[in-house]
Amino acid sequence: MHSTKENLQVLHEDNHLVIVNKRAGDIVQGDKTGDKPLSDVVKEYIKDKYNKPGAVFLGTVHRLDRPTSGIVIFARTSKALERLNKMLREKTIKKTYWAVVEKFPKKEKDSLINFLKKNPKNNKSTAYSKEIDGSKKAILHYQLLKKLDNYSLLEVDLETGRHHQIRVQLSTIGSIIKGDLKYGAKRSNKDGSIHLHARKIEFIHPVSKELIKITSPTPKDPIWDACL
Repeated sequence: MHSTKENLQVLHEDNHLVIVNKRAGDIVQGDKTGDKPLSDVVKEYIKDKYNKPGAVFLGTVHRLDRPTSGIVIFARTSKALERLNKMLREKTIKKTYWAVVEKFPKKEKDSLINFLKKNPKNNKSTAYSKEIDGSKKAILHYQLLKKLDNYSLLEVDLETGRHHQIRVQLSTIGSIIKGDLKYGAKRSNKDGSIHLHARKIEFIHPVSKELIKITSPTPKDPIWDACL
C-alpha cells in the first residue's frame, strides 16, 4: 500500500517545490521503524525523471502523522526550504483538513483553544483547558460540511501546528476521528489509517511569488466517497 515512485501522486512540481498526496501509512521522514520514508520515494522520482547524477537535494517542509493522508510539501532547493520554513513560522501557509468523526459536534462551527502537552513515551498529546508546565497553545477552527449516517465530515483550519493537534482537540469535544484508536475511536480502520486528510493548501510561492492553491483527492474508500 505504501508509496513507490510508480504510484506517487504529484500534485504540483516546479524547480523549487514538489507537492505530493501522501497515502495513509507512509512516513514522511525516516524514523526508528526503518521503513522507507516518502522523502526517499520523492528523491528517487526526481532522480529518475531528471536523470540527476549524485545525491538529490530534498528538504522536508512539514510532516503529517503516519495514519493521515493528504498534502505534503517538499523543497527542491535550499532557498525554497529556508523561505518555506520561515512562512510556516509566520503562519502564512494556509492548511485545511478534512476529518470524518464519530458523533455530530454540538456546534456546527466553532473555534477550539486548548493547551497541549506531548508525552514522548506513548507518542500522545493531552489537551488541557489552562496552560500547564510544558504545554503549548493550540487553536483550530472547524465547520460541519456534511452529515453521513453514522459520521460527520468536518473541515478544519489550523491556526497552530501542534503534535496530533486535530486528533486530540476534536476528541475533547467527543468528535473522535474515525479509526483513531489512540484518541478514543471505537475501532480501527482495516488498513491502519485514520479518516484525517490534509485536503487543501494555499500559499505564495517562496521564489516565483505566484499564488499556489492545491486540493488533494481523498483516499478511495466508501466513507470518503460518501463525503464528496
